Amino acid sequence: MDKLFGCSKRPSDSGEHWMSVSDLMAGLMMVFLFISVALMRDAMVERDKIKEVAETYQQTQQAIYIALLTEFETDLKQWGAEIDRETLSLNFTAPDVLFANGKAELTDNFQVILDDFFPRYLDVLESYKPIIQEIKIEGHTSSRWNHDSSDYEAYFKNMRLSQSRTRTVLGYVMTLDSVRIEHYSWVKGNVAAVGYSSSKPALKANGDEDESRSRRVSFRVITNAEEQIRKILDNA
Repeated sequence: MDKLFGCSKRPSDSGEHWMSVSDLMAGLMMVFLFISVALMRDAMVERDKIKEVAETYQQTQQAIYIALLTEFETDLKQWGAEIDRETLSLNFTAPDVLFANGKAELTDNFQVILDDFFPRYLDVLESYKPIIQEIKIEGHTSSRWNHDSSDYEAYFKNMRLSQSRTRTVLGYVMTLDSVRIEHYSWVKGNVAAVGYSSSKPALKANGDEDESRSRRVSFRVITNAEEQIRKILDNA
């Protein structure tokens, strides 16, 4: 019968077979475990690097804010200006001092302010230049144009106006003697003029637009923290 049907496997053969499979599975599980541990370790290292950049960014933001406040604190009120700690924006918020209504030409008062402000501004930021990605001169308007304009028309008319105003500001400060002699190349490569129209209005406590404060020009410092985080992720 054994010759006809073949010899049946002994129980011990089956046990050895399943034992070898169990050993293989255990080995594979250990390999997967080591891989998981390695991936978790790499993820924690990247997380720590990003956390370090974020903490450095916060410290740098605070340092730049304090440096700007120390330099300009006594001037802010007479300029009609303020410094925003979160965005590192120095905002000129007295529209009558900046431009005539609906015009892009600098008033005499604003020229005097810029003569004093901008060279000192660059001096304050001198030691932070390696971590500054860009300085934006931002133009903002209220949502109003005239009573006959639709919201769409008012938005784009104010867009042209805000863009023209910031270009005028940038063009003016680049002609200042101290800027032209000491900082011209850096300003040309790192300072941008941007017009936002009424897309970022200043608001009152009740949520309504503060039209006067919406008409402003801001000098905003942007650090390269985001770029550093992107490099960490790209090299991961």
